[in-house]
Amino acid sequence: MTKETFTFQAEVGKILDIVAHSLYSEKEVFLRELISNASDACDKLRYAAISDSSLNNHSEFKIEIEANKKDKILILKDNGIGMSKEELIESLGTIAKSGTQAFMESLKNKDEKEVQSSLIGQFGVGFYSAFMVSDSITVESKKAGSKESWSWTSDGKGSFEIDSIKKDDVGTKVILSINDKDKEYLDPDRIEAVVKKYSDHIAQPVSLKASKKGEEDKVLNNASALWTREKKDITADQYKEFYHHVGMAYDDPWLTLHNKAEGLISYINLLFIPSSRPYDIFNPDRKANLKLYVRRVFITDDCEGLIPPYLRFVKGIIDTDDIDLNVSREMLQNNPVVAKIKSAIIKRVISELKKKANKDPEDYAKFWDTFGAVLKEGIHEDFTNRDKILEVCRFKSSESDKLISLEEYVSRMKDGQDKIYYVSGEDENKLSQSPHLEGFKAKGIEVIYMTDPVDEFWLPSVGKFSEKDFQSITKGGADLDKIKSDKKNKEKKKDNKNIDKLIASIKVSLGDEVKEVKASDRLTDSAVCLVAGEGDMDMHLEKLLKQHQQIDSTSQKILEINPDHPLIKDLLKIVNNEKDKMVFDDASWLLLDQARIIEGQPVSDPNKFAKRMNSLLQKGIGM
Repeated sequence: MTKETFTFQAEVGKILDIVAHSLYSEKEVFLRELISNASDACDKLRYAAISDSSLNNHSEFKIEIEANKKDKILILKDNGIGMSKEELIESLGTIAKSGTQAFMESLKNKDEKEVQSSLIGQFGVGFYSAFMVSDSITVESKKAGSKESWSWTSDGKGSFEIDSIKKDDVGTKVILSINDKDKEYLDPDRIEAVVKKYSDHIAQPVSLKASKKGEEDKVLNNASALWTREKKDITADQYKEFYHHVGMAYDDPWLTLHNKAEGLISYINLLFIPSSRPYDIFNPDRKANLKLYVRRVFITDDCEGLIPPYLRFVKGIIDTDDIDLNVSREMLQNNPVVAKIKSAIIKRVISELKKKANKDPEDYAKFWDTFGAVLKEGIHEDFTNRDKILEVCRFKSSESDKLISLEEYVSRMKDGQDKIYYVSGEDENKLSQSPHLEGFKAKGIEVIYMTDPVDEFWLPSVGKFSEKDFQSITKGGADLDKIKSDKKNKEKKKDNKNIDKLIASIKVSLGDEVKEVKASDRLTDSAVCLVAGEGDMDMHLEKLLKQHQQIDSTSQKILEINPDHPLIKDLLKIVNNEKDKMVFDDASWLLLDQARIIEGQPVSDPNKFAKRMNSLLQKGIGM
């Protein structure tokens, strides 16, 4: 059969260029990545052989390294599951992940450090790191159960070749043609140091082939599953390197959870919470990176029942003796043991988060900024653990520069305050300037900022915290008069008769454009604001649903006016003058449009808005 030449997928070409120039700060990690791939291949064959005895090679799984200084060749060989022709093309020539192009576009304006942290682990680019030290790479592989063998060859500059070869043993051999400036990676001592540093946790023995006849091959790693060791025998660096291996990650773990549970169900969990957020964390197709082992045998990394979607940022392994090794992946979804492990893992993770939040609030704030929006999905999805999740939730507020808990909020509520006030929006800075906040700030009443889209969905379903109702400040009456303030405010006399006349006249001018016009007790500096009716949808939720075309139109809003604002007082002077009727109408419409602009809404009619504005400006300038 003749060789076939393929062009790399466009995204792979871009990644190879980044790899060659700036991806890793330490080139030595290429060996870690290749060993990690070889280990995964062994795990996959061990599992496949359980259900198909014909795949059992009846030998110990192992990873071998051979260095040939004379020919400048480094070889890494495993007896794992191997790859077919199609798998070689798919695994080494393409990155079949949704959002790849968009992700690559997002890297354009980032510096090298940002590129490094963003790219590692996102697409399994570890294999490509070998091009940092190689002029060319050949991969020879024979898939378990197949009679055919194939080679993949490339210099990493745009294309690769696939050819049929003769290979007797199952598994994969990676042959690196080491370039002159990186010959250090052909030195046995250097290889041993790298393996001990990065791959000591690998369960299979990693051996270095003897360079002289009569010498024995040297096993370079501990060759035992890290999670089975006692915690006291594992160093922080070993945990970190295992996280890099199991999580396909380059950052350091923010939190490590290593526990052994014994009882009706026995299992070991070694879990990690990353310190940085994957770019695709909100992709609906994204799955958790949690591997299930049964008696140290890898079963699957795609078990939906093992961890809930709102904890999809958790990486690591679960190893249990209480599941049948022959269980199918389909049966795992409804397996009662898996369900009980899942329940225990949820409680463990939330419990550890609570400890961290109480012990080190500043460090916890980093976690919350990274994964808080994901964790809050659990409030809406997981009724059983809702209250526990709420306890570890943190929020920005109008009265604090630091993140606060709901418990803290309730503890400092004012006398007479019976609601937890919040305001929803996309940006904390914009929310802090909202006119809806003015009356609350004036009385020192704290308002929570809800800035994540998921907030709009869990708030209605939860309703209360610590027997206190959640209340949006952009909805219904503020009713601030009954709340005692620590701040001294001068009582302002209101001319109710004239205000009522003004309100009625503005409503006549605006007609059906507004649901109602009323005097506001929430405004202190602004002239007007829009609020939703008591039984209506929250304004921010309505805006989100319209953006996503879930609703066609928005509901009528209530226009609240500030009786103490100079502009409103000026309108009071002309409300009874028929000759100023046109000025009054123009001003009423401009106030409504002003309120809409503040809410990020378009004005009702741009042309009429401009004419009214010009008309009033001319009158003002001409006075």
